[in-house]
Amino acid sequence: MDGTIVDTEPYWIAAEHALVKAHGGTWSHDQAMQLVGQSLTFSAGLLQQAGVELEIREIIDTLTAQVITSVQQQVPWRPGARELLEDLHQAGVRCALVTMSEGPLARQVVASLPRPYFEVLVTGDTVSQGKPHPEAYLTAVELLQENDPDLGIHHCVALEDSVPGVAAAVASGVATVAVPHIVPLPDDGSYALWDSLSGRSLVELEALLLRADAAGPAAAAGDPRG
Repeated sequence: MDGTIVDTEPYWIAAEHALVKAHGGTWSHDQAMQLVGQSLTFSAGLLQQAGVELEIREIIDTLTAQVITSVQQQVPWRPGARELLEDLHQAGVRCALVTMSEGPLARQVVASLPRPYFEVLVTGDTVSQGKPHPEAYLTAVELLQENDPDLGIHHCVALEDSVPGVAAAVASGVATVAVPHIVPLPDDGSYALWDSLSGRSLVELEALLLRADAAGPAAAAGDPRG
């Protein structure tokens, strides 16, 4: 979500700077980059090391509240994100939102959408292990399977923007599209690399599946039903 469909990373970074400054510390750009795509628990731990004298839960709540306030003022959509979601929705493709942000922020973003694009929400507070662990993606597939028992890992495609997010998606076995934003991502062949969602469509996701099928069962395959 953050950095893939909405550009909330600047909101998170501003909240981190403000929190560290309030506790008499300093927060660099490099430190902020370490948190992109990570679980909030991991991020809160690094903020504690930077001098924030609060418990993990307090740090998460403080950051989330500030980002929610910013989102309520303006939702910064990533180029092409809403158009792709609309394309998928019109085609009847079932979608899951998999994010390390917690439920209140994810629901705020979803509430701003013109239609119910996401059937399933998996947030950082609903899994025991955050990205780069694959639990969040595996959970999303399981939830989608509740209404479609025939759906499997090989029927799903993930869109991600961060190193931990891409690692989680690839490790889960779903076909993965990396759309780097704040942090550059190498093209190592284990996922497709797009420079933007702008102009992208269901047709291109289906083309990824055809190529994966042609590569054989050992390839990371997917189908945009997930």
